[in-house]
Amino acid sequence: SNLLNGKTFVLTGTLDTLTRDEAKELIENAGGKVNSSISKKTDYLISGEKAGTKLKKAQELGVKVINENDFKLLL
Repeated sequence: SNLLNGKTFVLTGTLDTLTRDEAKELIENAGGKVNSSISKKTDYLISGEKAGTKLKKAQELGVKVINENDFKLLL
């Protein structure tokens, strides 16, 4: 699937039902890309429990922050 083609994601915190590896696999299988750090080129930050500095930086840069449920709706 190319549902997320050209979209870049960063993961932070602990997700409810997915491991980071599972989330990364879902993103890549849908044509998206996963980075380890936030930048202006990041399309989405998937934020879970105990999100840290990545959440703050995403908010400063205006990156769209979504939770695990929002992510599943994207798919």
